Amino acid sequence: MGKKITFRINFHTHWGESVYLTGSEASLGAWKEEDAFPMYHNGDGEWEASIVSDTFQDFEYKYLVKAHNYAGKWEGGKNRIFRISEHGILEIRDYWRSQADPVSAMQTQVFTKALMPPPVDEVKAPLKFYKRSVQFSLRETRIPKGKTLAIIGNQKALGNWKTPLLMDPSEYPVWKVNISLHQVRFPLNYKYVLVDIASGKISHWEDGNERILYYVDKNAESIVHIQNDEKFRFSEAPWKGAGVAVPVFSLRTKEGFGIGEFNDIKKLVDWSVSTGLKMIQLLPVNETVATHSWLDSYPYKAISVFALHPVYLNLETLGKLNDPVKMEEFEAKRLALNAKPYVDYVEVTKVKSEYYKLIFDQQWKAVEKSDEFKSFFGENRGWLEPYAAFCYLRDKHRTSNFREWESWAGYNPKKIQKLVDPKEEHFEHIAVHYFIQFHLDRQLKEVVAYAHERGVALKGDIPIGISPNSIEAWTKPELFNLNGQAGAPPDDFAAQGQNWGFPTYNWEEMEKDGFAWWKDRLQAMSKYFDAFRIDHILGFFRIWEIPQNALHGLLGYFKPGLPMSPGELMERGVSFDFERMVKPYIRGHFLHEIFGEFTGEVRKDYLEETEYNVFDLKAGFDTQKKIYAHFTPVDDEEGKLTEKEITIRDGLIALLDEVLFIRDPQTAHEAYHPRIALHYTFSYRELDMETKDRLDEIYIDFFYRRHEQFWKNEAMKKLPALTGASDMLICGEDLGMVPDTVPEVMSDLNILSLEIQRMPKNPDIEFGHPADAPYLSVCTTSTHDMSTIRGWWEENREKTQRFFNHVLGHNGDAPYFAEPWVCRDIIKQHLYSPAMWTIFPIQDLIAMDGDLRWDETDKERINVPSDEKNKWRYRMILSLEEMIEAVDFNRLLAAMVHSSGRNPEV
Repeated sequence: MGKKITFRINFHTHWGESVYLTGSEASLGAWKEEDAFPMYHNGDGEWEASIVSDTFQDFEYKYLVKAHNYAGKWEGGKNRIFRISEHGILEIRDYWRSQADPVSAMQTQVFTKALMPPPVDEVKAPLKFYKRSVQFSLRETRIPKGKTLAIIGNQKALGNWKTPLLMDPSEYPVWKVNISLHQVRFPLNYKYVLVDIASGKISHWEDGNERILYYVDKNAESIVHIQNDEKFRFSEAPWKGAGVAVPVFSLRTKEGFGIGEFNDIKKLVDWSVSTGLKMIQLLPVNETVATHSWLDSYPYKAISVFALHPVYLNLETLGKLNDPVKMEEFEAKRLALNAKPYVDYVEVTKVKSEYYKLIFDQQWKAVEKSDEFKSFFGENRGWLEPYAAFCYLRDKHRTSNFREWESWAGYNPKKIQKLVDPKEEHFEHIAVHYFIQFHLDRQLKEVVAYAHERGVALKGDIPIGISPNSIEAWTKPELFNLNGQAGAPPDDFAAQGQNWGFPTYNWEEMEKDGFAWWKDRLQAMSKYFDAFRIDHILGFFRIWEIPQNALHGLLGYFKPGLPMSPGELMERGVSFDFERMVKPYIRGHFLHEIFGEFTGEVRKDYLEETEYNVFDLKAGFDTQKKIYAHFTPVDDEEGKLTEKEITIRDGLIALLDEVLFIRDPQTAHEAYHPRIALHYTFSYRELDMETKDRLDEIYIDFFYRRHEQFWKNEAMKKLPALTGASDMLICGEDLGMVPDTVPEVMSDLNILSLEIQRMPKNPDIEFGHPADAPYLSVCTTSTHDMSTIRGWWEENREKTQRFFNHVLGHNGDAPYFAEPWVCRDIIKQHLYSPAMWTIFPIQDLIAMDGDLRWDETDKERINVPSDEKNKWRYRMILSLEEMIEAVDFNRLLAAMVHSSGRNPEV
């Protein structure tokens, strides 16, 4: 006879709905909603289902609610795990997990590995097994240091309300304990308690009524009843923490090489501990070397989503060169680079690369034979070999554009295996990349262990895109749309929109294998980070795609989208005219507004008059990229252009923005997207009022109503697979043009939102207030894409005055500069927010101290999104050693964090 498993859950459905069971087991439908196993309703919300099999293995499962012809509603949280036992009959009592569940966020590895690791070494409570038993199981992480979880109840088996029974934390965050059925009479009343490990006494009882287990069949010959309780009922306020955000490259130490390195994070951890901060948020740390120029300083344009950036490797930890003369030369270069107020990215990478090659020649033979390297290589070979081959070919052909690599332009796994064969003469040029990545992995893992030992979590950053000249684009081109560019529509950061230059994703192809590429990427990231920020989470709903020949984000459109046919536009009252609405609208009477004194030259050299006062751009200038390339040739040194050249170039590019509709390149039939911000064009300005009114109605509907459910469905195809790929805490960057369904989806999936005071989600208010942030959010003063508190304070005097009076609540005139006390007010306001996390840029924290902060406020900004040539070179003016020694400031910050109720003990 097979093994029988009975599942029970209480859930009150609406009329026409039923509860179903699904999971990885074939008898449960193998996660296919349409094949889910139906449960039987016993009345009063009690649902039951039994399955029998001779071949059960450990499996995952979940509950969902379905009604006829409607998509199912799944419970929230991670997949449940069933572990097989030797018993013939098993009963499982579960409780429905709501989708928006703060407890799930508390059970990520931020808490399980960094902030609240299990007391496995202090608590010895191994599970005892009985032929007939009850297993109590509870998910909980909020256990203070020195405490452990236990159960107590109204019978001898559970201590008669006097002596608690310790629970086993070996499957943390799940705690378990077994008791024998023959010791139990029903009903069984019980509660969970916290016990002081040293004394064995109860330190805290959970809130609420006693829990009750009403009945288990004691007559069965072999039975295990598993009581899966969900969480400890705390009386305290929800847990809240504070952290600091700083790029690795911005860290300064006295021994540094002109740039922050992975090892420097240890000192940042020490400083964080002294100030009560529990999380360190970093920018992306993946390899970006594509051009060996300043362009590679952009951390969001990785050439590999797995490889770490070589610039973050600490040379001293690698070891010294045998040649003392060389060591002296490198030391002199180190001192010179470390003295600079900014990161000299190009010079640092050049000097470090020289060192890597020399130390590789000195150490490789020993490293190659070590068990540690062999283990690293075996675990990472799948991405490491293509990465090393890519780097070798990049340097050999002097370009990362693999399309120019002749016979290597197309990725061929068999050829690559021969290329990386250790017997090949060039193998040392391959192996050097193995060597560097091995040491990067080792150094960063040491940092992770160091941070966890001190109760500090690390938060990484996942860019929404990849470089078009990357290993992924080369090896898996089918996963990307290499003919499009990702970006963002116009916003407060960039009036012309943003063009990031990344290919967009081919989500249909990715879905075929269950988004395996994304899962592999996240699992690799979880080796180093406890949480991660999804850069531009809106891209999982829809991405802003820009044609390959365009520069401005104004010429983009949402993908996937629901473009409009000419017939639909006609039905909506617009007399669609391709020539007038889709081709650039260029008329002689407004050219002077754009080109001024250069108008005559522009008409003569760059335009063709097709009829009186109507112009087209000449063939050599009919795309934005052609125009830019004509005026800004290969060396791309914009500073060499005259004012006249810049005016003509930018004006010609702007003429190509003069369209009202953009043709969708993917649809089989003719269909169009309204151009974003079309109201600011000359083309719109010169329409008749009736057409303007009709266009306004279409525009509002298209951008704010038409796609809402469509984009929600798109996100729900992708994001659940990602949230289940690792145990990291997920935080979404949900800024910009946010569809109404985004907050709902993020809440349902327990993805933390980003709340910024000067970018409120409510369009009807000028400033947000940290007190209004939802619990599942990260509340911050600014980001790397924004000016700092001090920089913003000086940008707009009138706005600053309103903020000073209405948000900070002060009377009178605002100070001209953001004085330290002003910055303290702003930081304090955020610390008291209900948000789970408040994470501050390090510049904004230091701004609270007039002696420590940099007097060159403008140099503290990291990125200007509208400047695609931005040099990412911000470097802290203070060393981390000086930060650690700033005792008075550290005490002030620690007191502010503590008094706000952040990072509390139970």
